[in-house]
Amino acid sequence: MSQSASLSPDYRLPPRPKPLILDTLPDVPNLETCSPRMQQRLDLLLLALEALELGGSEYMLSTAQDLELQSLIDNRVTLWRLRCTNPWRRSYTRNTLNIPQAKALVIIISYRARQLTMLIRQLLGAHQDIQAKGLPVDQHFRLSEYLDRFRTHFRSRMNPRRAKVAQYLEAEDHLNQLAIALLTQLLFCTGAAGGQRLWVSLFDGEV
Repeated sequence: MSQSASLSPDYRLPPRPKPLILDTLPDVPNLETCSPRMQQRLDLLLLALEALELGGSEYMLSTAQDLELQSLIDNRVTLWRLRCTNPWRRSYTRNTLNIPQAKALVIIISYRARQLTMLIRQLLGAHQDIQAKGLPVDQHFRLSEYLDRFRTHFRSRMNPRRAKVAQYLEAEDHLNQLAIALLTQLLFCTGAAGGQRLWVSLFDGEV
């Protein structure tokens, strides 16, 4: 083939194969894209993972590579664009996640949650103890650190003009409660079938 032919506008690269790991999550009949609520929930779970460990987004990209999800998430810009489908974000793009993209995010969330199971359990246990004793959260350094990072991420990335975001921003305790609720959801993702549980729960009330 000549160079001119190879540059023809009709020339197309072959499609990249679908990552096999996506088949571990069941398809949903007659559904090709995700609702805004689903997109928001996935991004918030990723936000909680970021708050759990320094370099959280890099771990997500590394996980995408380890699980051969590069055809869907090949770099940090792609990951950022997928997360900007969350309507609460300042950088909301009004784009919609398709089902393979949503599956990839669920798989990354569940994989990272499994890696952090011990820490998640420790933080939830510490929160229960602190509540029972009526102590402030700053009495537990690691829990306080997680909550502080989560609040910082949320405030910098979410749009305060959104009514629900504004409600969370009204008081520090509101954001703390959201951060703990997300920890509970991440614990739900751990275990051998964690990804399937999270995936199915996304569609409650959707189909």
